[in-house]
Amino acid sequence: MDLSSATLVYIAPRSGRSGVGDYADEFIDVVRPHVGRVVEIRTDGPGTDTVRGLRAGRRQVRGIVAEAAGPVIVHTEQSGGEMLPFWGPYGLDGVTVTSTVHDPPLAVWWPFRTRFVASRRLLSHGIHYPIKGLTARLERRVNAGRTLFALSRTGADHLRGLMTRSEVRASSLFVPERDEATPVAERPRAVGLFGYVYRGKGFDSLAELRAHLDPSIAIRVAGRGTEQLPAIDGVEVLGEVNGADEDAFFTSIRALVVPYVARRIYGVEAMPAASTVSRAIAYGTPVIARAQGSLRELEADGCAVVVDGDGADLARAANDLVDDDERLAALAAGACALRTSRSAERVVDGYLAHWRSS
Repeated sequence: MDLSSATLVYIAPRSGRSGVGDYADEFIDVVRPHVGRVVEIRTDGPGTDTVRGLRAGRRQVRGIVAEAAGPVIVHTEQSGGEMLPFWGPYGLDGVTVTSTVHDPPLAVWWPFRTRFVASRRLLSHGIHYPIKGLTARLERRVNAGRTLFALSRTGADHLRGLMTRSEVRASSLFVPERDEATPVAERPRAVGLFGYVYRGKGFDSLAELRAHLDPSIAIRVAGRGTEQLPAIDGVEVLGEVNGADEDAFFTSIRALVVPYVARRIYGVEAMPAASTVSRAIAYGTPVIARAQGSLRELEADGCAVVVDGDGADLARAANDLVDDDERLAALAAGACALRTSRSAERVVDGYLAHWRSS
């Protein structure tokens, strides 16, 4: 396929609605110069769709396909509760349909979570819990014939186990471009936590981490919602940081602690990739992660210490690492190698190559 004459229909959440929406902005900005025409259909995020809106969205997709002069690609960002990226391309013929799946091993998890259903928690679970055994079958059918990209090797492996009627490829989150940062061993003796505050991100382990961490090692916390965390002596909370403030945060820590806990939906573990880790890699910052989901593969990537344990175990790992200049340098070098191999251009090349061969 000649991409210069192709139309790409891109279905994804709006920026600011979720981490997926923020990812979508970065992804499409890198893809846009390589495709003749890009038409974006952006949603308001999980739990906001109406039946009427879904029908209108499906009609919009089909109208774009029908009037396009050249080849058409439909690419969507599938994640938990995102209905239009899942249902929108269903039934299309004669076009290339691909998706990035953000929450393997399933794509949408709650395939009928309209705004009405989402506003009634008992109804939502009353609909989806009884059919949990059928959800994978439904997703296999809807995603049949599509190529699905997962953002980690672990996620791709689990996705292949369920989406047996799709081609599954392993990709990665891309590492954002940042200026060269201060060498790790020259930074303050501190560790950090970073990211949005919500269930499963491990911010509730801060007290345990502080209790077992060497008192002379500082803890700095940054990200959207962190300003709402309870005050803990010895923990500096910065709130959301962007631009120069983000640079200052990462160059003020020697390691990023990622204390995520297993995220289970109706008993099935989800395997999302961690955008916070990509931020750390961008600054050559080593990672200390709990062995959950796709975080398990970070040790093999050479940028992290992966710990099978609780907050106390993470603290002990940080105590051992913070003053070990040789290990810090080795992990920072691993992160720097990933900055190159996972640059936006290299990651997007995998998508472009697939579309060209379609």
